[in-house]
Amino acid sequence: MTKPQKPQSNAMLKRAHDNMPLGVADSYRYWGEENTVFLSSMKGCTITDCDEQTFVDFRLAYGPIILGYRDERVDNAVIDAISTVGAISGFSTGLDSDVVELVKSLCPNIDKMRFANSGTEAVIGAVRTARGFTKRNKIVVVEGGFHGLHDEVMWKSDVDNWDASAEEAPEIIPFGGGIPQSTREHQVSVPLNDFDAIDVVFAEHGKDIAAILIEPIMGNCGSIASTQAYMQKLRDVCNANGSLLIMDEVKTGFRVAKGGAQALYGIYADLTTYAKAMGNGYPVAAFGGRANVMDTISFAKDGVTHGGTYTANMVALSAAKATLTLLKETNALETIANVGQKIQVLLSRVFTKFGVEHCFAGPDAMFGVHFGSEVPQNYRDWKKTNSDLYTQFALNLIDNGVMLEPDSREPWFICEAHQNVDLNWLEHVAEQSMSAAINAK
Repeated sequence: MTKPQKPQSNAMLKRAHDNMPLGVADSYRYWGEENTVFLSSMKGCTITDCDEQTFVDFRLAYGPIILGYRDERVDNAVIDAISTVGAISGFSTGLDSDVVELVKSLCPNIDKMRFANSGTEAVIGAVRTARGFTKRNKIVVVEGGFHGLHDEVMWKSDVDNWDASAEEAPEIIPFGGGIPQSTREHQVSVPLNDFDAIDVVFAEHGKDIAAILIEPIMGNCGSIASTQAYMQKLRDVCNANGSLLIMDEVKTGFRVAKGGAQALYGIYADLTTYAKAMGNGYPVAAFGGRANVMDTISFAKDGVTHGGTYTANMVALSAAKATLTLLKETNALETIANVGQKIQVLLSRVFTKFGVEHCFAGPDAMFGVHFGSEVPQNYRDWKKTNSDLYTQFALNLIDNGVMLEPDSREPWFICEAHQNVDLNWLEHVAEQSMSAAINAK
């Protein structure tokens, strides 16, 4: 059990409140005055907080850790790069093409690529490139996806406050203050797996739709996934309309398969964004796709501008090269999928024991857990699941030494190091946590 008194964490947060809003560097790291986590170390699939509590971690920093924390194979490659070459120069190195060629060998959807420092930056680059190529403005965004922190995609369906029995669609609202209403002008939202909604949007706006932007497997919505037929529908409607298909693989890329979600569907995007698992935790991202689309980035009169001081720095690229090489040449992803599948089996046993209807969504490497009889097909379906019971279950797991996000919209992320977890212990802890959640109702 976690300690009732956490003096070091309390002191850390008190100090941090003097230095940062909410006392954290990222608003989503604030879990309240009693539960905000401050870590002292990470290794493999475990994290240890500053009060010396160790957790088996299925949060994995929202997904970047694909091999394990402090994987020496990656870390040593980074140390070698910064020791023998340097960290940043403002010029190019051969590492640039080394990494792009690795990606191309795994992902047939990539002809050319540019680097970025975060998923947000990668999406900005992809959307701008799509607009530059098509000479159009509007972007169709699929409900429930998350595409970063720039204003235009910081609009969401307010499913939290929506009556699931109502016929009206959820209201579209900004994520918070500081997001001008004008940033919605060129963005249109549609529910996942809804064919009719796509037809209506293209009938109304088709001539000005530059691209559809979708997470094929929604990493901020419990890994609820596009159906094969819906993904084909998007590909077909883009082809027919001269629009581009952008797949946001910031979370799925190099995690759910060597070629990402597109390898699972066998349907390929015109532009793709990557980040997270690409560097096993080092801050690296990229966007790329068809050569003729990417070549819109140029110094021509109407060419697209892209750049960044820290883009393609040696720390990021050496980590990406080492990580992608390992994912390409070893069975790491197969190991991860096997562990994820075993964990779903044991969780299912626990839920069944307590009579809890449940289902799993998404791939084994980042599966969502939903308490309900059917796998949700879109964000609105998620509202019909028993997310309150899940949250209580998750909070109990955390108390028992298993770290995850206490929100069923966040998947369980698996890394290679999870192969060393004692699954009997995990099942026992899950039983304890579910029993307490049921009794707390």
